[in-house]
Amino acid sequence: MYESRTEAVISPRQFRHRLMWHGLGACLLLVGSILFGVLGHLYFEPHIPLHDAIFNATLLLGGVGPVILPESVGGKLFFAGYGLYVGLVFVASIGLILAPVAHRLLHRFHFDEGGDD
Repeated sequence: MYESRTEAVISPRQFRHRLMWHGLGACLLLVGSILFGVLGHLYFEPHIPLHDAIFNATLLLGGVGPVILPESVGGKLFFAGYGLYVGLVFVASIGLILAPVAHRLLHRFHFDEGGDD
């Protein structure tokens, strides 16, 4: 996916393009995770309005926690699993966004213009 250590560093334009695609991937991951949380919340707690389910899912993804606590056993179990899942999604999305930056920095440090190994 990325250039190897023996290849030249990509241009700033290509790097911005790569950052854009990684940012888009992170956004899709976050939107999909919120949708998963909303659907699970509505399934296990059918009396909750849609706007409250969206609010709870986004707050859980942000690490704040739910405003409306689930009342059913299934809802509580879902929120426990979803809370663990979104913690990993948050870390993965940060990694997805920072991966091109870290690669570019490391590539600049290790690029050998002469190609001699």
